[in-house]
Amino acid sequence: MAKLRAPGGCPWDREQNFDTIKPYLLEETYEVMDTIDARDFDALAEELGDLLLQPVFFAQMASEEGRFTIADSLNAINSKLIRRHPHVFASGDAKTADDVKRRWDQIKAEEKPRSKGLLDGIPRPMPALVEAQQIASKAAGAGFDWENVEQVFEKLDEELDELREAGTHASIENEIGDLLFVIVNIARFMKVDPEQALRKTNAKFRRRFAHVEAGLAKAGKTPREATIGEMEALWQESKRDD
Repeated sequence: MAKLRAPGGCPWDREQNFDTIKPYLLEETYEVMDTIDARDFDALAEELGDLLLQPVFFAQMASEEGRFTIADSLNAINSKLIRRHPHVFASGDAKTADDVKRRWDQIKAEEKPRSKGLLDGIPRPMPALVEAQQIASKAAGAGFDWENVEQVFEKLDEELDELREAGTHASIENEIGDLLFVIVNIARFMKVDPEQALRKTNAKFRRRFAHVEAGLAKAGKTPREATIGEMEALWQESKRDD
């Protein structure tokens, strides 16, 4: 990376900066997630390399500005892992994963005394579903939470009723947001990652719709030319194949 960025290196790499590289970091992250979902480990090995290039690229640019090097980043995470796992590297005690999570959050809070609000540390430019998950988890960690998942289901019913009664576009948008936030909390109570759950459903829909298209193509039709009944029959057929 240093050679690519050096005088006489690659013109494209030399033109990049922190802002222009950001989209590639997100893109490579999602490509890694796709290969994990597909359990394609050969592709995962390659995609992890692509993902690792991004922090190397960022660190190289920072090094050129005299800010830090990739070694500083690696030393920082090594120190953090040791510091936040006292049950492994020191005399701490943690018998369950929940114990570890609570201790991790406690140590993190001690390292970074909060001078702002509890939620201020959650980055805003992230997928809304992930942001909602982190917001809900932070609030729950502070004790602002339902007692059990049944109470969250009751809240879901309440939000559905409010959505049905919403009259304006603004109120509908507001109620749909509330509904999605409650669903994220149901996922949290049931220990399901909502982002991953939705990604798998998206993949399932893609697979089933492709089956519908293929079936229609055999009959010389496109989805726009078919009836909903024809498409539904092929959809149910694809469900049996899952």
